[in-house]
Formats: sequence, structure tokens, C-alpha cells
Amino acid sequence: MNQQNILFTNNTAQALDTAINNIRPNGIFVLTDKNTAVDVWPQVKAESMLMSEATLITINPGDTNKDLKSATLIWENLINGGATRHSAMICLGGGMITDIGGFTASTFKRGIKFINMPTTLLSAVDAAVGGKTGINFNGLKNEIGVFSPASHVIISTRFFNTLQKRELLSGYAEMLKHGLINSAATFHKLINSDPLEIDAEHMLELLKASVEIKRRIVTDDPYEQGIRRALNLGHTAGHALESLAMKKSKPVPHGYAVAWGCIIELILSHTHCGFPTNTLRNAAQYIFSHYGTPDINCSDYQDLLEFMHHDKKNISSECINFTMLSNIGRINIDRTATESEIKTALDIFRDLAGT
Repeated sequence: MNQQNILFTNNTAQALDTAINNIRPNGIFVLTDKNTAVDVWPQVKAESMLMSEATLITINPGDTNKDLKSATLIWENLINGGATRHSAMICLGGGMITDIGGFTASTFKRGIKFINMPTTLLSAVDAAVGGKTGINFNGLKNEIGVFSPASHVIISTRFFNTLQKRELLSGYAEMLKHGLINSAATFHKLINSDPLEIDAEHMLELLKASVEIKRRIVTDDPYEQGIRRALNLGHTAGHALESLAMKKSKPVPHGYAVAWGCIIELILSHTHCGFPTNTLRNAAQYIFSHYGTPDINCSDYQDLLEFMHHDKKNISSECINFTMLSNIGRINIDRTATESEIKTALDIFRDLAGT
């Protein structure tokens, strides 16, 4: 899998035009959601020299719409717009758009090139980078997808100015995860900063460092056969919490679920790998003070376990696979826990959260 060209710039129009000229597509299609089509797309189109003839495709916003119905709509728009194997798609939006956009581009006519332009912090640090694409299916997160990197990723803090508090915190959770798998210095720099008070320049500095952690891991293991599984820290439990919230029709932001999932998996890390108690408590205090607590109780445990069993990393029906840490930056991939151990971890999690 080719390494992505990741561009950090506030001159997004110039970067986009340069990327398009490098691809030289026969037809440009811009995928976005209906909110971004109103709030961001007109500005991007006005500033770019090459976007005036682009065909706009819009879908409904929200992760619940990252599904086969929306994918079908995108494919139909590509066909009706005369797209060929030499066309290109610009994925302009948050993680939902870069996920489904990358998936539909990669499967249309066996693959057309696409460019990711994340408009949220979460997408910039996570979904837009690394080549994972996909859609939700039958109530399961990212159940259908392919590994396929964007030809270019254009990252700018200029799109973050209008993000709501929850959106900023959601993206910052993935940065915290990167800090946990990288080094104590990186993690402490993040928890000593308030994501809601960081100025654009400092945020770009933290963002570059975070993306570089992910890019380094993805370059070493593009298809998640080994160390890339470190990036799944917090996601086995987090996706289960996210799926449970969707089942209850009370969706939570992806980053919030990952933040809570990190604490659950650090509890398992403490039990299985000796992760330090003080570090766990410090991480939990930061997470609960910024992200609150999920709406779960003992009666939800079986649903959570069933969602975890559906996780793509599992290789056994008996145990559930996790990424664990013996300390910050000391990664243990492919560790397993039993249902009983996970229930105990959920009990401790709720005790720490005071719920």
C-alpha cells in the first residue's frame, strides 16, 4: 500500500489544486454531507482554480448514514455523472465522509483515486489518514471496508474554527490514544493542555506530532498484520460502547467512546500487563472530567460483550482480543481477556467514573 502524501497547510486551495494536478483526473467529484455542502464547500470552490467544474455529491450527515444506502447513492451519482476509472473523488468532511468516500471510490470500477480533506479534528488525526475505509452494516461499526489510502490528505486547522466542543474533544481523544502508545512525554503534553483553549498554531503542532505517530506505524504495517494493531487501543471497548449507544438511539461521538474504551482497556492492561495504577487513575481522571461517563449499567454488559465478539481483530470465539499496555509506550498486541475479566473491568470502570 502506497504511503499517503499528507500536507499540513492553511492554504488549502493551493494544496488541493496541486494534488489535482498531480493526479490529472478525467472528471472531479466532491463528496460531502449536506451541512458541509453549505458551510465549507462554497469557500473551497471559490478559492480553488480547479473546482468550478467539479460535480458535487451530498449525503445526509451522521455516522448512522455511513451505510450501504448512502454508498449506493454515491455510486449512482458517479455513474450518472459519467465517472470513469480515471476520475477522482474529493472527500470533504469528517470521518464519516472520508470513511465512506474512500470505500466507494476504492470499489467504483475497481478503484478511482481520492483525496481526503478532513474538516474535523477527529478525521484529520484518525479517519483521513492510514488507508482504512468502510461502512457500517447490520448495526456493526465499519463491518464492510477495504484498505485503500488516499492519494493525498490535506490537513488544515482553518476548518476547525466552527467545530463544537464535542467535535473538538472527539478528535482530541484519538490524539490521547496516540500519546498513550507513543511515550509518556507525548501523553503528558496532551493531558497538560486543554483542547478547548489551544490556539490554532499550537493545535497544528500537536496534530502534526500525532499524525506522525500514526503514519510511522501504518508505514511499518499497512495491512494491520502486527504493530498497527496498537492503533486499536480503546477501540474494541469503544466501538462496543458506540454500537450500544446507537442501539439505544442515543448516539455518542466516536472519540468519546474511544476515550472511555481506553480506560476500560487500561484497566485490563493493569490486570494482565501490570499497567501502573497511578497512571491509570490520572488518565481516568482526565477522561471523565472532559468526556463525562457513558450511560451503561450491569444490564448492558451482555450487549457490550456481543458487540466486542464481533470485533474484526478476534481470532477465537472464547476470548476477546485487545491491545494492552504494560506502561505508556510499551505495547502488547493480541492480548485476550475472558468475558468474566471484561465484566470485572466494566465494574471497575464504573467505580472510577462514580456511576
